[in-house]
Amino acid sequence: MNTPVKVVIVDDHPMVAEGIQSILEAYDDIEILCALKNGREIVEQVQRLSPDVILMDLNMPDIGGLTATEMVLERCPDTRILILSMHDSPEYISSALSHGARGYVLKDVPPEKIKTAIDTVMQGERYLCTGAKGSLAPPNGDQREQLTGREQTVLLQLAQGKSNKEVALILDISVRTVETHRKNIKRKLGISSTAGLTRYALEHGVLQGTGVSL
Repeated sequence: MNTPVKVVIVDDHPMVAEGIQSILEAYDDIEILCALKNGREIVEQVQRLSPDVILMDLNMPDIGGLTATEMVLERCPDTRILILSMHDSPEYISSALSHGARGYVLKDVPPEKIKTAIDTVMQGERYLCTGAKGSLAPPNGDQREQLTGREQTVLLQLAQGKSNKEVALILDISVRTVETHRKNIKRKLGISSTAGLTRYALEHGVLQGTGVSL
């Protein structure tokens, strides 16, 4: 028998979490590890729990779904995160995907669609439910991809002249994760050098104040 897919549900509404849990517990190939109430709980526990898939609510107190997604993937890059949301606007969906989510599921979908989403991301593919697909417009080729909050944080540190190792210590992440963020920042901004990153930070006010809202 194949090993069940280990799933964690993160949602601050107990009734929603319990409903999803009861649906998924009916499947023999899924194991619900636990249900957590906010992003901070999953960030703190993800390495211990080591889930295959996280069903992550978008709007939660303390640490929201987008920031939690990015922080979880820094700790456990192989975890597949599915965003669960009531919002079907392109901005929400694009933002979720840019933060590293592997899929986006609207909360009002038929129960079996959640199982389909889990199966899809476990196969290494991206999953967008029908409602999300319909609202996600094709990207504008002239539009620069936006930096996530975490990428802005890393950019701020790099622009101040800090090394990858120093940034890793400050943010309590691995040097490899900093290097990945750095690569993504350069790709998104179309900048190839550290001097270019510093110039961008100066021109766009990243160095004013904290420059970041997580």
